[in-house]
Amino acid sequence: STFFKSAGNYMKATHHATIDEKMAVVVQEIVGTRFDTRFYPHISGVLRSYNFYPTGNARPDEGIVELALGLGRTIVDEGISWAFSPAWPEANPPFKSTGDLLKNTQTGFWAVNMGAPPVYDPILETEYLSRCGIEDAEYDGTLRHIASTYISQDDRIEMGIEAYGARIVDFSPILKAGVIPLSELLRTVLKLCEDSLGTMVEIEFAMTLEREYCSPAQFGFLQVRPMVVSDAKVEVPEEELSSGRALLASKTVLGNGSLDNIADIVYVRPESFDTGVTEAIAKELEGFNRSLTDGRIPYVLVGFGRWGTTDPSGGIPVDFGQISGAKVIVEASLPEMNFSLSQGSHFFHNVTSFRIFYFSVQHDGEFLIDWKWLDAQPAAGETAHVRHVRLPRPLDIRVDGRSGRGVIFHE
Repeated sequence: STFFKSAGNYMKATHHATIDEKMAVVVQEIVGTRFDTRFYPHISGVLRSYNFYPTGNARPDEGIVELALGLGRTIVDEGISWAFSPAWPEANPPFKSTGDLLKNTQTGFWAVNMGAPPVYDPILETEYLSRCGIEDAEYDGTLRHIASTYISQDDRIEMGIEAYGARIVDFSPILKAGVIPLSELLRTVLKLCEDSLGTMVEIEFAMTLEREYCSPAQFGFLQVRPMVVSDAKVEVPEEELSSGRALLASKTVLGNGSLDNIADIVYVRPESFDTGVTEAIAKELEGFNRSLTDGRIPYVLVGFGRWGTTDPSGGIPVDFGQISGAKVIVEASLPEMNFSLSQGSHFFHNVTSFRIFYFSVQHDGEFLIDWKWLDAQPAAGETAHVRHVRLPRPLDIRVDGRSGRGVIFHE
């Protein structure tokens, strides 16, 4: 509803009045198959024309695909997926070790609840959905063509699920063995949509697979929308990332351009951060955002884990309206919270649409956040977990979208 608080915050960020907003209802057939009390697709996916964080041989203009088992909520709300370039489907995401791969693989999925109806709750978005485990998918027979198995005694990964071991949802039978030509289809669909809209796009889709042989498969085209990417040219030489004036720097930054009008920083204090209090942190951030947006004051936001996740243990579960005034968002990792950045979420789409700079900073990376300098600045506001500082002079913020490099300088 446009009268919910989150929708109101979003309207404020876009400078529209709630009274002017109109709503429509779209009835769309769900792509999927019924398995007793569960109904879900074998594969949900998000396909984008531009890859903000290419790895290996992939180029930014070759795009990015994110796949998950079950309903697409896993990708667009939780940020969990298997990501690859459609031009290089056999390349694995850049996990540092098998342990990291096991830690980051999908362990649950969403399905439509076909069993007894729950207690009526008009506020709960997942009222008619079920959160299921990977073992449920294996029982349903939906892992056969999309998973691999970790063989612990040999510390290796074997395609398929015939062997005993932990399951990894990596879609190897499709992407590496080619049981269906998915990558070729996605490249074709992407070009057709780009030609039709005349711009880069973001596409959502879902698929069902034949149980025994995978083919024939059903490809459900769900929606397409334009993708906003700035073409401004900003130079950020690599040597500037190590400057003593750098508050933070990264080689994995979303966006393109420069900002010299931001003197406010809102950050989650690392010494008080804990995954058990992320929902409380989200509420504290909302308070700072409200006061800053009321004064039309842009700010830099720094926190840990995935922003916008629905899993409180994986990051800070804010909706976009709760941090809508941030013009630069920094996502930092911790030793116990190391992740790959999601490019397929609705939250991420808002970030690109509003042309927000998005920094990813690893705790063990080459460039670290200067927490000592931040803590030395006088506080303009402070709560149990969040601190707000206002600097005497604006920050110098630069992002080179071609190289993915970005830096924030203080005086």
